[in-house]
Amino acid sequence: MDFSMQDPRNWDSPYSDYFIENINYKSAGGMGGKIKTAFSFIHSTEAVKKLKKLVEKERPDIAHLHNIYHQLTPAIIPVLKKNGVKVVLTLHDCKLICPSYLALRDTRICIECKGKYFYKPIMTNCQKSRTQALLLAVEAYWHKWRGSYDEVDIFLSPSKFLAELVAKRIPAEKIAILHNGIDCKEYQPNYSGNGYALYFGRLSAEKGIETLLAAHGKMESNLPLKVVGTGPLAEKLRISHPAAEFLGYKSGQELKDIVANAAFVVVPSECYENCSMVVLESMAFGKPVIGSRIGGIPEQIENDKTGFLFEAGNVEELARKMNILAVDQQLRITMGQAGRKKLESEYSLSGHCRQLVSIYKELTG
Repeated sequence: MDFSMQDPRNWDSPYSDYFIENINYKSAGGMGGKIKTAFSFIHSTEAVKKLKKLVEKERPDIAHLHNIYHQLTPAIIPVLKKNGVKVVLTLHDCKLICPSYLALRDTRICIECKGKYFYKPIMTNCQKSRTQALLLAVEAYWHKWRGSYDEVDIFLSPSKFLAELVAKRIPAEKIAILHNGIDCKEYQPNYSGNGYALYFGRLSAEKGIETLLAAHGKMESNLPLKVVGTGPLAEKLRISHPAAEFLGYKSGQELKDIVANAAFVVVPSECYENCSMVVLESMAFGKPVIGSRIGGIPEQIENDKTGFLFEAGNVEELARKMNILAVDQQLRITMGQAGRKKLESEYSLSGHCRQLVSIYKELTG
């Protein structure tokens, strides 16, 4: 069964009558509306009531939760436990140790909250809004006091890195590593490529796009760089880096064709990535990947085997690694083949599903 928030982008669901109303935290009008919206940000009474009805009707054995924080809210976890439902929660980000979930202050890594010092955003103003920082702090302390996350039976982390990070707050024995999976059959590897470096993702500072563009400008090779995506830096970067080709937002087969024909892909993130789907999709197409040595990326890229790692933010090192792949086609082929093999053995969707079912059986056994 499904339980979510109403949204025009939702897939059809026979359970949609139970979904909570769409919440837009930016459009709440008047002081009363803002206060009501702020409370629902922390504890959704509507989600609690509707989920209780749905669970009592359907009697599920397991609930698998994803990104429940600010719409459904962790207030739904005790509802599930009171009805005898085992609770699984996938960790997609740093929310349990960082109220804002990004673990960033400006564009720098910050984990000062450490899963317990939730007043830190107010002191550092990392949200650029004292009001928002206060709301995030209250939310984090509220659920810590209520013990909302204590009732989760098992947390699933797509990377070892994130598992170790959130172990600052929750017992390590309650965390299992379950990599993201990709359906290998949907991707036909292309080991030749058409001779361009590729970035695809959000165009924002924490993603390292400015580092990549600077490195491209320092390359000895004249290899073209294509950039796919949108974001707050899009217009600025188009103007300041005319040598790169900005393609805007792409999806579906059009994006697949762009990735399949690249010489290699660069993932220059300067924030904590978990288990990057950009890396996995690139490996699926047989592309070597140059990635920053940060977060979960080093678990995905084997340095000198499936691609290269470089120090996050290091323009000169990234330029050197890009030059190596730009001029050595055989190395690109060898690395691409190794990456595809690693994907099939460690990140296949079928393997992901088998491990997930095994976790479910162990919980209910």
